[in-house]
Amino acid sequence: MLDLFKIAIRNLLRYSRRTILTASLIAIGVMFVLVFSAASGSFKSLMIGQITDSLMGHIQIHKKGYVSSLESLPLNLGLPHKTSVKIDEMLARSKEIEASSPRIKFGALFSNFVESTNIRLNGVYPDREFKTVPLLSSRISKGKKSIQKGEILIPALLERGMKVKIGDSIVVVATNKEGSVNGKQFVVAGVLDGITGPGGRDGYIHIDDAVELLRLPETEISEIVIRLKDFSRLNIVLNDITGQLQKTFQKDGKFPLEIHTWEDLSPFFNISLMIDIMTFFIKIMLVALVLISVLNVMIMAVYERIREIGTMAALGTPPSKILSLFMLEGLSLGVLGTVLGGVVGAVILWILNIAKITYNFGQSKGLVLSVSVDLTELAVISLIVILVSVIATLEPAFKASRMKPIEALRHV
Repeated sequence: MLDLFKIAIRNLLRYSRRTILTASLIAIGVMFVLVFSAASGSFKSLMIGQITDSLMGHIQIHKKGYVSSLESLPLNLGLPHKTSVKIDEMLARSKEIEASSPRIKFGALFSNFVESTNIRLNGVYPDREFKTVPLLSSRISKGKKSIQKGEILIPALLERGMKVKIGDSIVVVATNKEGSVNGKQFVVAGVLDGITGPGGRDGYIHIDDAVELLRLPETEISEIVIRLKDFSRLNIVLNDITGQLQKTFQKDGKFPLEIHTWEDLSPFFNISLMIDIMTFFIKIMLVALVLISVLNVMIMAVYERIREIGTMAALGTPPSKILSLFMLEGLSLGVLGTVLGGVVGAVILWILNIAKITYNFGQSKGLVLSVSVDLTELAVISLIVILVSVIATLEPAFKASRMKPIEALRHV
């Protein structure tokens, strides 16, 4: 086999221009896919991080039916106090969970004593909320990076539209689930930028203020938001949490809770799917490029070396060795192109990291594109290219091994 490999390399060197051209085409394909996969993967990860780490968390737990009525922020579908306490205790025991934050979500009327508008409020425990969604503090463009009782973080839309400043007193009026109306005065502690644009209407208050404003006899939680230590284990932890909650709360075949990941709740998951589909089609294009390039080279190699093949067959070389010879040539082309493409791609990624390319995502400005070589991705791409190179060689190689010596030697 070693001798056949030496002969294969020698044959490729005999036609150096064609070999270099083919290897270059393969290398360009590998380089392009590697760079595109790294850049798109970096953007996807950063996009997901912005959404989960500044608003949604990784997993959310609600009372059954809440998510389907999410737009109206129903107060009658909150988690009972005892239920939320049991869930909290279970989450605290999990080694997979970094932090969790209960929220009371409700719609209210926001007034600056001159005019009024609607607002969506989140009643939270500030310390737990900032641990669960650590990028929330980066969205506070003005004022304090925290809230105390009697304070409110307002969306930038209301600050501009109603000319409210830090330190101003405002009134929030809300209707509880019994239909009673209550109001409470707050001090504006900070201004909160939206994630995807200036149209966000979400504000934050302390959860004790939410309980008082809604006149709740005991704390009823709208949702519990969870942050994982390892985001890559999302589905594993989801199944584990679901199983534990079902054991605790399921009765007579009825499960009163629903557990969702960010993928179920955010429309941006569809964008991440589109990125994955684009990457998949880029890989298909690479496979086609490699297949056509190697197939063309090997067909030409067989055609130009018919007399040589006939001579080898006449000297007693078995068809299997002739077949192996041409397949080794295809394998060598694939390996050479893959190595060149991998090296050039890694250099380009290194240059991109040095350049520190920035871009904006929604209200987040100056995000730095940080790309890296995923060794698993590189291994998969390399394996596909080499495998396709060998497959592309099969037909020409099989044709060469089936040639009859007399006919091949007569070829002009």
